[in-house]
Amino acid sequence: MSVNSEKQEDLVVLGRFTAPYGIKGWIKIHSYTEPMENILNYNSWLVESGGQKVPVRLEAGKRHGKGLIAKLAGVNTPEEAKLWHGREIMVPQTELPDLETGEYYWSQLENLLVYTESGVLLGRVSHLMETGANDVLVVKGTAESIDREQRLIPWLPDQVVKEVDLDSGLMRVDWDPDF
Repeated sequence: MSVNSEKQEDLVVLGRFTAPYGIKGWIKIHSYTEPMENILNYNSWLVESGGQKVPVRLEAGKRHGKGLIAKLAGVNTPEEAKLWHGREIMVPQTELPDLETGEYYWSQLENLLVYTESGVLLGRVSHLMETGANDVLVVKGTAESIDREQRLIPWLPDQVVKEVDLDSGLMRVDWDPDF
């Protein structure tokens, strides 16, 4: 059964499958959630297969060493688990927990246009990086922006990031375009 009603923008990537683990069809997963175990709170995942989003049911999952392993329904051998290697694990955005005011999921910030407080377009948020000290917005220049440069802008609400307007698809930052 495939799920075609879910639009790509309504899906959030929570992680990806990496390598088979053991002989009973378990597979290692790399989680993008924080903490990493939160990915296991979703019993039904969507995975792309043949251009379709296919539901996959999580039978079991647990921490193993520094990572996670999962057992999927119907996957019982290392050979079957290997077929999932590299595929992204997605859920509908509507299944994510509600956030407090002023908090955002990274997926909500991606693709926002980034303007300085004086109205200069710096580019579009390509993705975010975790650096330890604070998260960083990777902003890539567009055809309409001041230049085609890539900028790394720290995610520091109120200090650097002055406004996030998801409805308008933009963000305002206190950032020098020459930096």
